[in-house]
Amino acid sequence: MTLEGPARRLTVAVGENDTWHGMPLYTEIVHRAHAAGLAGASVFRGIEGFGASNHIHTTRILSLSEDLPVAVVVVDVAEKVEPFAAEIAPLVHEGLITLADVEVVRYVGRGAGDRGGGAA
Repeated sequence: MTLEGPARRLTVAVGENDTWHGMPLYTEIVHRAHAAGLAGASVFRGIEGFGASNHIHTTRILSLSEDLPVAVVVVDVAEKVEPFAAEIAPLVHEGLITLADVEVVRYVGRGAGDRGGGAA
């Protein structure tokens, strides 16, 4: 797949313990993005944060939280990302969904091109 130039970034911020049919919600979103043929999805685990509930979640030892924030980030062309955002919106009971315009500078998979280890 080739992806370069103007694109759309979907970010879904949820709690690590949020689930969908017994599976972590972030996993469900990634699997749906894969099935939808989107360019890629990544999950990032936060070390501290708060959201609409105004409760701070943190990894600090004195106030350990088992529900840390996670962000699922998906980037592809707007024509694919926007319908996907609408598809997953009903899955997010607590959290945040955002869309932003981005510019893809480089999108290369494994085994495609130089891995950057050689001399210039």
